[in-house]
Amino acid sequence: MTGVEIGLWSLVGILTLIWLGLHVSIALALTSFVGIWALRDSPQYAARMMALATRESISSYLFGVVPLFVLMGLVVSRADIGRDTFDVANRALGRLKGGLGMATVGANAVFAAITGISIASAAVFAKVAVPEMTRIGHTARFATGVVAGSSVLGMLIPPSLLLILYGILSEQSVGLLFVAGIGPGLVLALAYIVGIALMVRLWPGFTGTPVPAPPVAQDGSLARDTIWKLAPIVALIALVLGGIYGGVFTPTEAGAIGALGAIVIAAAKRRIGWRVLWQVTLETGHITASICFLIIAATMYSRFLALSGLPATVTEWAIGLNLGTTGFVLIFCAVLVLMGTILDSSSIMMITLPLVLPIAQALHIDLIWFGIVTVLAVEIGLLTPPLGLSVFVIKGSLDDPRITLGDVFRGALPFAAIMGLVLIALIVFPPLATGLL
Repeated sequence: MTGVEIGLWSLVGILTLIWLGLHVSIALALTSFVGIWALRDSPQYAARMMALATRESISSYLFGVVPLFVLMGLVVSRADIGRDTFDVANRALGRLKGGLGMATVGANAVFAAITGISIASAAVFAKVAVPEMTRIGHTARFATGVVAGSSVLGMLIPPSLLLILYGILSEQSVGLLFVAGIGPGLVLALAYIVGIALMVRLWPGFTGTPVPAPPVAQDGSLARDTIWKLAPIVALIALVLGGIYGGVFTPTEAGAIGALGAIVIAAAKRRIGWRVLWQVTLETGHITASICFLIIAATMYSRFLALSGLPATVTEWAIGLNLGTTGFVLIFCAVLVLMGTILDSSSIMMITLPLVLPIAQALHIDLIWFGIVTVLAVEIGLLTPPLGLSVFVIKGSLDDPRITLGDVFRGALPFAAIMGLVLIALIVFPPLATGLL
């Protein structure tokens, strides 16, 4: 059996093991070990390669950015800063037709800029926004769909955990990826707002008929409360993103400063104590360990594929098809969306990127732009059945048994379609991502 054939069988083996219920990182590592053993006919050589990949994959200084941004996101989530953001956005947009949904999108966009974790956004706003939207007359489908759709902004608007993972796997600048994510993230948020305005006017059977919010007297106490809630959010965003873009911090240092800033703000608001901080630290460790295993396994798999020669063969085959850059990217995005129906975002990237990045390089594709396209396509899978992770998080966060999982999936589909349109716009017009670089 040739190396290319072993590489192809490894793909079948990985998908089979995942289908049987094995964790993605274990499936990647096990398949890589067996594959290298088959290529070199030496289990000792395979073990040495695995040990080398384990040591080198997470020893980089850049990897420290993962636990730091995770810690910052979890502290911000526990400190009810998401609720504060929603309250401020609701005061600005709540009196518009569909304004509460628009406020949810706006609040999620701001929340994304200080967390970078879609799941955190989904959990927070499921508890904050859905009850408010259903109370004023929106349907449960629409309310949960707005939360599900806007939660994906957390993986596009920097800082983004998926962009960090892509930067590690592709050896690209995390800072440049963060800058490139701003334009598409804002375009997606604006597209959601326009979509909500159109749905409320043209599709009342889906959105429901909300009762307009009564005008609120603009007195001094309301202004002070708005400033009290908004100032920490603005300060944290300016501290983290301003430090990165201003060249004051590296992304890793910005993660540390941001985590410290989030803890200080939460303590000042008296919304986090030692017990909660300890729980958040443990949760950060669990998430980081999971990501750590994924990165180690992906590094093992990348080295196995390089030994097998499969990436070079696939690259030659893809170039021979004369699909061009656009054709290749469209097919890749279709595969990502399809895989999103059965796998989570991180796992999809770990499996596909080692095979696809050599093709992108051979086609002279800008890997920064390619990273934004990849993340956006992968995030569509968070909203599609049967494994739309954001949908399951929203359902699990709600205490209302009347809202079924099917309701959340059906509510999320129009927003997945909007994401698809923005993805096509990004492919056709790359300066949406690269214009700020």
